[in-house]
Amino acid sequence: MKSLMFFCGIALTIYVVYRIYRYQTLDDGLEKLIRKGAVILDVRTENEFKTGHIEGSVNMSLGTIRERYIELDPAKTYITVCSHGLRSVKAEHILKDRGFKHVHNGGAWSDLQEIIH
Repeated sequence: MKSLMFFCGIALTIYVVYRIYRYQTLDDGLEKLIRKGAVILDVRTENEFKTGHIEGSVNMSLGTIRERYIELDPAKTYITVCSHGLRSVKAEHILKDRGFKHVHNGGAWSDLQEIIH
């Protein structure tokens, strides 16, 4: 019984930390940026993208973004999304490290889709 309680405590702690991390890293005003023409950059794999995505989003997996970022226009605004929000944070930092000024974390694509529809 103690080990079950311990496991549940750890699981709850991990979940709470994840939600706080997601809340703190998710940018505000994403819907407004999208209305102004921001590009949604889905950094999941091609197979993940095929299972569902936001209409009009661009797929460029996190694993290829270090090479393929040159295909993107640094003058545009990008909102990075993935399945849970962790890869989108990494992609945001990679693009900012390469000089992109207008990059925002959109978190999980399914959550962003709910916000914009």
